[in-house]
Amino acid sequence: MRPKEPLTTTTDDLFRARLSNIINPRHELVRLAQMIDWRMFETAFGPLYAEVGRPGLPTRLMVGLHLLKHVFNLSDEVVCARWVENPYYQHFCGFDYFQHELPVDRSSMTRWRQRIGPGGMEVLLKATIAAGLDGGVVAPKELERVTVDTTVQPKAVAHPSDARLYHRGREILVRLAAKHGLVLRQSYARLGKRVLRKAGAYLHTRQTNRAKREIKRLKTFLGRVTRDIRRKLAGDAALTSHFARALALVDRLLAQQRHDTGKLYSLHAPEVECLAKGKAHKKYEFGVKVSVAVTNRSGFVLGMMALPGNPYDGHTLDGAARQVERLTGTPIARLYVDRGYRGHNDRRKDRVFLSGQRRGLTPTIRKELRRRSAIEPAIGHMKSDGRLGRNYLLGTLGDAINAILAGVGYNLRLILNWLRALFALIVTALLRIELPQTQTSAIASR
Repeated sequence: MRPKEPLTTTTDDLFRARLSNIINPRHELVRLAQMIDWRMFETAFGPLYAEVGRPGLPTRLMVGLHLLKHVFNLSDEVVCARWVENPYYQHFCGFDYFQHELPVDRSSMTRWRQRIGPGGMEVLLKATIAAGLDGGVVAPKELERVTVDTTVQPKAVAHPSDARLYHRGREILVRLAAKHGLVLRQSYARLGKRVLRKAGAYLHTRQTNRAKREIKRLKTFLGRVTRDIRRKLAGDAALTSHFARALALVDRLLAQQRHDTGKLYSLHAPEVECLAKGKAHKKYEFGVKVSVAVTNRSGFVLGMMALPGNPYDGHTLDGAARQVERLTGTPIARLYVDRGYRGHNDRRKDRVFLSGQRRGLTPTIRKELRRRSAIEPAIGHMKSDGRLGRNYLLGTLGDAINAILAGVGYNLRLILNWLRALFALIVTALLRIELPQTQTSAIASR
């Protein structure tokens, strides 16, 4: 059933004070809440709910929790805990009176993200763009000049190694067998830990041959447990379904070789890919490629898109441009990219300008092309200040959702910084006006 609209009471409560009476109306979160069009979310997300059943969670509350989470780089648990003790958070989420308990469970945020999906998260990004335009943070003309680049969104997985993967695969199978009552001939729980520790010690001291021998023993343990489980599952279709996914992943792990493509790097996140971006301090990153589109002048995020499969950068440019035009409603006049986009698939070849290009450039285009590299610190801030640096959401759906929400959080931080600077500028101007009057009255009194 569709969520009920929040009740707005016009009369005061005798025993409770309104939040608007006890908080600072000039606070940045109060002013940010006034800049966001909250009705947009209720209109966009309403069709995703059934017409019968239990009423859904308040839309503004769920949207507000996700915005606060990605603005301040918090987890689901922490943002829910701070919401209870922070009146500004509660006012931002549309409550009139202070609440002593969160009206939703923490796990409701996970289920809400799954219901909304990446398409719904684009509505949040569109709302931040509209708030930036209304507040003057970004000018409408800037939407025509866009810089596009790609980066890696690392997944929350341990650094993959054969020894660790073999050991982890055996632990998963043994745990499943114990859960469903399968008695194994041998679990290798004690021997597996010992061999894993010896393999790590040999690798640390660069005794490669000894380390390879221990890693081979771990693979042997995993193979024996796998075959033992398959023998005991023979003829039991109901029990086989519980082991199907784990056995498929283990078979894929046992069959892969060193130089294979599409290898398995994590058992709990099999969608993880190995990406090499040419960084000196980090040769390989494990996650998913993400396309980032920002305004050329102010660095305001206009588009974020997860790109599973590690496609060539040039083949992703047209999709990134279409997403920006869909969210902003403004056709792009100029696209600035780096040399990794040579051979791109954009519909209009004449609007794309590559870094290092020298022919056919006006002084304005040349100046804007020099600002192409300004997207790098924007990506860096999304990774260090936001949640683009490590994705904790599950599956490819979580990759797409987290990428878009990272852009949402970055835009809101820009708006908050602009509100702080604007407030400081107004206060400084008022002090300059009052100061001469005070000096004049002091001189007159003398």
